[in-house]
Amino acid sequence: MQMNLNRRELLSSAGCGFGALAMQALTADAGGQAAASEDVKTSDVITGQKKTDETLGEKPPMYPARAKRIIFIFMQGGPSHVDTFDWKPELQKSDGKSIDFTGVRFGDFGQQTKQTLMRPLWRFSRHGECGRTVSELFPHIARHVDDLCFLNGMHTDGVAHGPATLFLHTGATNLIRPSLGSWLMYGLGTENQNLPGFVLLQPSDEKGGPRNYSNAFLPTVCQGTPIGRSWKPIDQMTIDHIRNTQLPPGISTERFALTQRLSELQLDRRTDHDSRLDAVIRSYELAWKMQAKAPELLDLSGETQATQEMYGIGEKATDEFGRQCLLGRRLSEAGVRFVQINYADESPNPRWDQHSNMPKHEEHAKATDKPVAALLADLKQRGLLEDTLVWWGGEFGRTPFSQSNDGRDHNPRGFTVFLAGGGVKPGFSWGATDEIGHLAVEGKVHMHDLHATLLHLMGIDHERLTFRHAGRDFRPTDIYGRIVQDIIA
Repeated sequence: MQMNLNRRELLSSAGCGFGALAMQALTADAGGQAAASEDVKTSDVITGQKKTDETLGEKPPMYPARAKRIIFIFMQGGPSHVDTFDWKPELQKSDGKSIDFTGVRFGDFGQQTKQTLMRPLWRFSRHGECGRTVSELFPHIARHVDDLCFLNGMHTDGVAHGPATLFLHTGATNLIRPSLGSWLMYGLGTENQNLPGFVLLQPSDEKGGPRNYSNAFLPTVCQGTPIGRSWKPIDQMTIDHIRNTQLPPGISTERFALTQRLSELQLDRRTDHDSRLDAVIRSYELAWKMQAKAPELLDLSGETQATQEMYGIGEKATDEFGRQCLLGRRLSEAGVRFVQINYADESPNPRWDQHSNMPKHEEHAKATDKPVAALLADLKQRGLLEDTLVWWGGEFGRTPFSQSNDGRDHNPRGFTVFLAGGGVKPGFSWGATDEIGHLAVEGKVHMHDLHATLLHLMGIDHERLTFRHAGRDFRPTDIYGRIVQDIIA
């Protein structure tokens, strides 16, 4: 059948096809990640609504939450708990003594091997009304022990940095699973429609890299937004192309409004619902909105001189991490649901990873101690600590025995993290390692348990938050995890 179309008729009937070609390219990266809308199960059964309603905007928690947001301070490399927050007098007494250990990374796996104990290299003293012992490495954090909740019986999966770091973020050592921040976005949405709900500051491209903040099979809008990279200078901790220098604000607003109307028309005309198309539209809308909000938020110059000095900004040792911590507070205050502050780099042995030269821990402690303490104080004085859950820790701890004379190996079997605010008991310690700090023996908390507890404090039941993918219901803690009720205030 021959059809005679003039130019106007051809463009009218086929013009949208050019846009479809462009949209295909935009959604290519997300191919295969989204599931059909009937595969989604959230805290409440939602029927007859677009998936947009399920993945965007703020959603109520499953039950009253103790915290509204999380700030995760990631100490990449595994700080030594026996040199920082887990005082072991017996380890001090037994310095130089050789005893049998069951191998994990050293010797033959699962076999007995002789190792030489090494005492803590720094003095410990008691602080606060709770009398918590803290190493002299952290004099500033030590002043806040009455606000902290220490988990001394942590243990995890993964004995190398890559698998253990991936497990800390996603609950899996080798599978492509959503990060904890992505699960929070999926379950609770975002408080601020002009900012991402999940942000990472200066993340590393190593040891899991982008998989540590990936949405995996969750909707694309749940993916983390990195600001800066660990290999970039701190003055480049910003969002690329955040300012539109080519168009006046009025024209830019008009174009945005027109694009929104066209996008909504396209979505309304579709009989099927492609979550990738919806996610691309929403992400571009968010990118436009961020042009008005983010530049001011990322600019620390508006903070008082006293505040900047409190974070150590301007001091050589603390300037870089101090800027991260201050920006972390600003992002949280502005409504970002999950902020991750990374003390990370791209070296083969990341930051706290001292297999030799344990004295280098002092350099890392000096870089992070004052900024972290300032963040805690700043949140508290602003009334934000009550509903902000702060989480400090690495992917594992370190062994009580020596390696290369003055180093320590990885230890996933026992280590310490601390929490603050957001409904946890202040000035409290839970769990313990054995007398030399090697194995978690009391109040043991697996990384799955920590994830379950963090989600619980945010008002999410880790067993009920699920997403159907590849024929099964996935949840943040897989088939594991228990809530550590003992640390909840």
